[in-house]
Amino acid sequence: MPYTLEPDTGYGLDIETTEYLRDHVQAPDRWVLNFGPQHPATHTTLRIVLELDGERIARCTPHIGYLHSGFEKLGEHHDWNQWVCTASRMDYVSPIVNDIAFHTAVEKLFGIELTPRCTVVRTILAEIGRIQNHLLCVGAAGLDLGAFTGFLYGFNEREFIYDIIEYVSGQRFHPDWTRVGGAWRDIPDDQVFRRMVRDLIDVRLPKAVTDLETLLNRNRIFVDRLEGVGSISREDAIAWGLTGPVARASGVRRDMRKDEPYLCYAPNWDGKGADPVRFSVPVATTGDSLARYLVRVEELKQSMSIIAQLIDRIPGGPIDTVRDGKVRVPQKGDVYGSIEGTIQLFEIFMHNRGFEAPVGEAYASIESPNGELGFFLVSAGGKYPWRIRTRPPCFVNYQVFPKLIEGHQLADVVAVLGSLNIIAAELDR
Repeated sequence: MPYTLEPDTGYGLDIETTEYLRDHVQAPDRWVLNFGPQHPATHTTLRIVLELDGERIARCTPHIGYLHSGFEKLGEHHDWNQWVCTASRMDYVSPIVNDIAFHTAVEKLFGIELTPRCTVVRTILAEIGRIQNHLLCVGAAGLDLGAFTGFLYGFNEREFIYDIIEYVSGQRFHPDWTRVGGAWRDIPDDQVFRRMVRDLIDVRLPKAVTDLETLLNRNRIFVDRLEGVGSISREDAIAWGLTGPVARASGVRRDMRKDEPYLCYAPNWDGKGADPVRFSVPVATTGDSLARYLVRVEELKQSMSIIAQLIDRIPGGPIDTVRDGKVRVPQKGDVYGSIEGTIQLFEIFMHNRGFEAPVGEAYASIESPNGELGFFLVSAGGKYPWRIRTRPPCFVNYQVFPKLIEGHQLADVVAVLGSLNIIAAELDR
């Protein structure tokens, strides 16, 4: 049944879609389909307007903004510690990585160096966050194409990772663990933490990754649905500014941990000549959806290797660099056990006295599971940022989706979209 370009079509086309048809659609025999935001694969947060020539996609127009939360504007009203609660809600699949990225930028602005203990613990948690993110992505890649069992293989281990995050931070989903120069609290017990992490990387994850590879890597349906679908060349990946597994699947050998090292990825991270952790950067060349899946699976193994190098080397000493009572939130034991701790807490929260930031600006980025996650901070001095701006990898990677999907069939939308691993809260902010 052909559509009409009148505002009230009777076929569920809203004014925006009708205007799109009037402005863009030239061929009268093509159909326009709203894919999402109610589609399960778009998680009620992504809307994709598809122009179809039969089963083939002639044009694709993504629409964002269905999860806009004003995260960056909120930063102007939260101090340098408080905004971490907002940052962790951007990429909610691995929120601990957002915490680390934001405070890496704040510490660059303040000129603060981390203690060796904090450096090691943050590196371990950053890699646990990478595993957490990739498990959902590769598991959902199977789920979107009908392999529900693969999703369970990934999701079961994510539950144990939540146990680790809860043990460290006290919160299961949004840890909000980092603070300027350290963390809100130290690890309760190194031995318990070490035992939990060892169980994850030595027992649980190797089995889960093996099960995933056995189920999917040579599965005829899975491979046929991904191989050669949504390809992008190395040159185009660079031109579009892609980062993370999406870029590395196209042969772009860029990883912030290698190119602009930080934490334990940098030499002399402890100030005593320590060597950086050793790992390889997985790179593919085909640039298709299957390559993006395979790169993430290999990154799971590399993350396990990084954690194994550090888990038995957690130094002693304080986890906080900032020890000044005028700017540091006291430990709960000090608040309840000493008059000095009580007064310190009162001064910071009731008299609104906190960090007096230097006037200036800073940008710092880390290698998040989806690519380069950076924060640009502007300070006019005082307790609050003047401006916070985020460089989210999903926002940059999502722009290439129309290029990847045009010319493919309607059923390929789910496969290509899943291979990009778009997180809408990071996309919209």
